[in-house]
Amino acid sequence: MIAVEHREIALVDLLDRLLAGGVVITGDITLRIADVDLVRIDLNALISSVNAQVPSPWPEAEAP
Repeated sequence: MIAVEHREIALVDLLDRLLAGGVVITGDITLRIADVDLVRIDLNALISSVNAQVPSPWPEAEAP
């Protein structure tokens, strides 16, 4: 077995690394009582940073 070096990382550094490459979050939650679906929530999210190479998909708002 290969030993892996243990090192601590700050939360801000972890978020910076995740946003630099992008993160996909998916999930499915169903609230069911007596085999009857009452509430269903589907989550599909892509979280990524935006910069000059990857522009925002929304138009920029003009200043008033």
